[in-house]
Amino acid sequence: MTTPATSFWRIAGMTYLQYANRAAGSVRAGLKEPLKSKLAAQGQFSYKVSSWTNGEQSPKVEIDTLDNAGKAV
Repeated sequence: MTTPATSFWRIAGMTYLQYANRAAGSVRAGLKEPLKSKLAAQGQFSYKVSSWTNGEQSPKVEIDTLDNAGKAV
């Protein structure tokens, strides 16, 4: 009897998105100039989020790190 293969990122307790972001960051960090500085901007992001309660929109909160992504609202 064989056991099904389990992805190592799942064993480590990570989501696939967390794994993909860390892998992409590692690749960007290992590049040489000038490509490194050109692709560094792709690792940065930001967006704004707000919630609605009783038909009223709360003030928008800017999200700029993955750690803050699920905690803002």
